[in-house]
Amino acid sequence: MKFSQARQGRIFVLRLEDGEIVHEVIERFAEEQSIRAAAMIAVGALDSGSRVVVGPTEGRAVPVVPMELLLDNVREVAGTGTLFPDEEGRPQIHMHCAMGREDQTVTGCIRRGVKVWQILEVVLFELLDTPAHRVSDPALGFKLLQPE
Repeated sequence: MKFSQARQGRIFVLRLEDGEIVHEVIERFAEEQSIRAAAMIAVGALDSGSRVVVGPTEGRAVPVVPMELLLDNVREVAGTGTLFPDEEGRPQIHMHCAMGREDQTVTGCIRRGVKVWQILEVVLFELLDTPAHRVSDPALGFKLLQPE
C-alpha cells in the first residue's frame, strides 16, 4: 500500500445538465477553478448511448483490454470518484457508478463517455496539500494513482 495525506479544501455543489458528458464537464470545471485534487459523489441519471467500462476482457491479462457496454436506455445512477492530475498536470477523474433500470444494475467506470439524462448532482470535495497524481503504466495500459 502507498499513501499520502491531504486536507479538505473547498466544497462545490454542481448540477450537470441534460446531454453533458460527465468527465469532460467535471475536468473542465476543475481547471477553471484551479482544483488539483478532489473526491466526488454523484446522483442522478445517465442517458442511453452512454459508454461504460464494465471490466477487463480477461481478468489478469496484460495489457488490460477493457470491456465496454453501451447503455440501451436511461438509468438511475449513484457514483463515487476521484480527481487527480495526470503527468501533464491536467485534471483527470476516475469515477465508478452503479446504473440501474427496473431490476437490473450495471456497475462500471464512466471514463469512456457517459451522458447526463436531465440532471446529475455532484458534490466535489477539494483535496489540498497532496502530492497524489496519475501516471501512465504502459504495461497495464492506463493511468495509475501515485499517492506520493
